Amino acid sequence: MRAVLITVGVLFFGLSVTSWAHADDAARHGMSMFGELKYPAGFKHFEYVNPDAPKGGLVRLEARGTYDTLNGFTIKGSSAAGLGLIYDTLLESSRDEAFTEYGLLVASVAVADDLSSVTFNLRTEAHWHDGKPITADDVVFSLEILKSKGAPFYRFYYANVDKAEALTPHKVRFSFKGRKNRELPLIIGQLPVLPKHYWQGRDFAATTLEPPLGSGPYRISKVDPGRSISYERVADYWGKDLGVNRGRYNFDGLRFEYYRDPTVALEAFKANAFDFRQENTAKIWATQYKFPALKKGQVIKETLTNGNPTGMQSFAFNLRRSQFQDRRVRQALALTFDFEWANKNLFFGQYTRTQSFFSNSELAAVGLPSAAELQFLEPLKGQIPDEVFSKAYAAPKTDGSGKSRRLLRQAKRLLDAAGWSVKDGRLKNGKTGKAMEIEFLLVSQAFQRIVAPMQKAMERLGITVKVRVVDTSQYINRLRDFDYDVIVGSWGQSLSPGNEQRDFWGSAAADRPGSRNYIGIRDPAIDKLIDHIIFAKSRAELIATTRALDRVLLWNHFVIPNWHINSYRIAYWNRFSRPAVQAKYSMGFPDTWWLDKAKDEALKAGLGRKK
Repeated sequence: MRAVLITVGVLFFGLSVTSWAHADDAARHGMSMFGELKYPAGFKHFEYVNPDAPKGGLVRLEARGTYDTLNGFTIKGSSAAGLGLIYDTLLESSRDEAFTEYGLLVASVAVADDLSSVTFNLRTEAHWHDGKPITADDVVFSLEILKSKGAPFYRFYYANVDKAEALTPHKVRFSFKGRKNRELPLIIGQLPVLPKHYWQGRDFAATTLEPPLGSGPYRISKVDPGRSISYERVADYWGKDLGVNRGRYNFDGLRFEYYRDPTVALEAFKANAFDFRQENTAKIWATQYKFPALKKGQVIKETLTNGNPTGMQSFAFNLRRSQFQDRRVRQALALTFDFEWANKNLFFGQYTRTQSFFSNSELAAVGLPSAAELQFLEPLKGQIPDEVFSKAYAAPKTDGSGKSRRLLRQAKRLLDAAGWSVKDGRLKNGKTGKAMEIEFLLVSQAFQRIVAPMQKAMERLGITVKVRVVDTSQYINRLRDFDYDVIVGSWGQSLSPGNEQRDFWGSAAADRPGSRNYIGIRDPAIDKLIDHIIFAKSRAELIATTRALDRVLLWNHFVIPNWHINSYRIAYWNRFSRPAVQAKYSMGFPDTWWLDKAKDEALKAGLGRKK
């Protein structure tokens, strides 16, 4: 799939400054922080595609909730699914290399020896869907409009980009400020480029249902607000024969069908209302995929390897609420989650307990800190939890019986130490007399059965617990305003963390509406570790600093870690084929799959439909 509108987890690899040294006359066709580029200049296609994949057909996809805008660059409204398909970026990430991008809108890229700037040479053949050429002015406009009127994320993410200059109609330079940051050139490479001539005279900050002008492989063909959105492949797409695109975008059309209720969505899939489903609920995967079409082979159910870091999904505390500001309280509440019982009784044993904010990667902290990590941790002694230096983090573990009195007794001791005690059956703060009340804000009913045992355990401690499930729009608005006690917080990670960590955990993001610092962390020590990550001088240093940050986040007990799985669980109607090679860092659908006419005709015949 194409880059999301708000891009996180930029791929980068820290090497010495000389690895970056590319004068304009030595510009390259891509950028890699992992040494040499895998694909040479003029390469024909990526290895994980079928370059001769047939074009054609419609693929019907599922979307959740609703939408009311086709502008995905602002925080107003709920944006439609798939909008990234209509825009091109400067560079395109390789899905089988962890730290590499190749030219899409640009023919070549050159990074200054001192990392003070990056220069892109645009392809002269690149044009918008209306036929007008894509120019350096469009690129400059894109950065400026996103920083000035886009979602607050963009101002934060591009904060160290000092300016963009159009040197010629097809050459643009981005200049950087602050400390040398090896990630910035790759961040800029993922910049979505917007048409200046289209947006001039329009309110960029407003919601809109007018299909915007793009340059990518698809354009919007039909809008049915809140119910569906359709895209059509651009037959004369300017970049269809580029090495980064060949064998991709094979469907003539994509339609996203919206469902508010996941149960209804599953039944719609079984009824062949849409073609592909990625299942995220273990119980449903284990019990609900037993319908006739699957037994007949009309629907395929399988798991695909997931080589990406799984990040952190958790029950996240909002530290803006006074009852969560003591670390011991957060630690006590974490003891009420019996993962082993949930995995056995609710998840059919499919999950692994998450023990890191960078799980399923070499960036995850393991054991005690290494000497390399201690270089960054020891200057912070007294500012970070003592356990960082003396203990390997491990989430609480039970016997899976659902009756862990030992952990509840431990939780009570922690609460007592933090100044909370039970009076008249309610847990109250000894200083303020205020009773502890907690609301779990959920957007999925599936989490109610997971929270229910925690609710009972907390109530045994004297805590009043409410569980509220709200619709998608209300949930998004409350997240933006930080109006919640506990949510299911999720932070995806790449193999190369960088600037986005400021948005996740940085003090400056704690009060910025729309940021992903859902927890409300304001910690100078964490800010320092984030800076160490961003300005790491080598891959080894990046790993060490990320592991150090991981330890500090874990031992602060900001979240109750959930679980993860190292595979994609997918089901699809048997009308598709896919490349023989799966990209290590991508599922591939619908990006590299195609409609197989023979399978499609056989399926239609089996369903009693006309060919």
